[in-house]
Amino acid sequence: MKELILDGHKLNWHTERVEAWLKGERIAPITVDMALTRRCTYRCVYCYGQLQENDEKRMTKEVIFRFLDDAAEIGVKAISFVSDGESTCSPYLYEAIIKGKSNGLDMALGTNGFLLKDEKLEEILPCLTYLRFNISAGEPNRYSQIMGCREECFHKVCNTIKEAVRIKKEKNLAVTIGIQMVLMPQFADQIIPFAKLGKELGVDYAVIKHCSDDEKGRLGVNYSQYFQLVDVLKEAESLSDERYLVKAKWSKILSGGKRKYSQCYGPPFIIQISGSGLVAPCGMLFNNRYKKFHIGNIVDTPFKEIWQSERYWQVMDYIASKKFDAKKMCGALCLQHKVNEFLWDLKRRKAASFKKTGGEKPLHVNFI
Repeated sequence: MKELILDGHKLNWHTERVEAWLKGERIAPITVDMALTRRCTYRCVYCYGQLQENDEKRMTKEVIFRFLDDAAEIGVKAISFVSDGESTCSPYLYEAIIKGKSNGLDMALGTNGFLLKDEKLEEILPCLTYLRFNISAGEPNRYSQIMGCREECFHKVCNTIKEAVRIKKEKNLAVTIGIQMVLMPQFADQIIPFAKLGKELGVDYAVIKHCSDDEKGRLGVNYSQYFQLVDVLKEAESLSDERYLVKAKWSKILSGGKRKYSQCYGPPFIIQISGSGLVAPCGMLFNNRYKKFHIGNIVDTPFKEIWQSERYWQVMDYIASKKFDAKKMCGALCLQHKVNEFLWDLKRRKAASFKKTGGEKPLHVNFI
């Protein structure tokens, strides 16, 4: 495989948009991270979605397709169906993946996989850049405890992953298939079973990531305890071979939940949309108590109009100003974290120009 960047960013391959941003131009996001609904079939103990409550509006097929048309028109490059809901709960998921791909967008899906229909895999896999299954345990009983579902769900999801891998290999598809563990320190017993499960299932990669918490620590993540897991995480990574990559997101796991930047520069490049249709700079600001950061809703207003509106840029300018302090006003380790670190350093150097690193494009280059 080409290089797969699981702990970093890919802005080095988007120089034109970075340079335009440095000049103060209004840029279209490169990546949009969104869900098609706020519903979910699981009740994961680490779920940030419970902290993201906002007024939900139903995303119809018409709304979704209009959004995908707008995204392609303004210059968005990639759409990931992840965000704050389980998009397999939407009856329009499969059509949306195909529509987005036909519009020239890179499409990706993150899912618990339980409702993912095996009979639809042959249809959607050629349209996906990556398909990622969220599996935060490698054993059925712990999977049930951690992810808030029945043990039988584990076996159904594993069978669906095997089927996806089979189709990918049989048809020689470019899609990357992976599994992801959201690691809370108390899940340490599942790190090795998770890594072994990925190899058994034949996926391309298994990524182990931190658990994000809000600014009030409502999920109770003790970031200091991650430092005790270094040896077992390295053991998990040692299971990698030429066909299978196990990767811990070290930069976030060992960050102590801290950020070095005060202003937030990332959302113009990678914005998030709630499964309610709400457009906000990031998922950590979806909750109704953050309405001052809410920009619009794609159910009511076409995304192109929202992006062109003064409201959109007022919010973006505010979070990038000294009136906003990400160290105090944000939760820990957001989606935009690595992009923010890079842009913060770029701004601090007061760079007049930006040069990419060169070399072959990595996988998933438009999912920055």
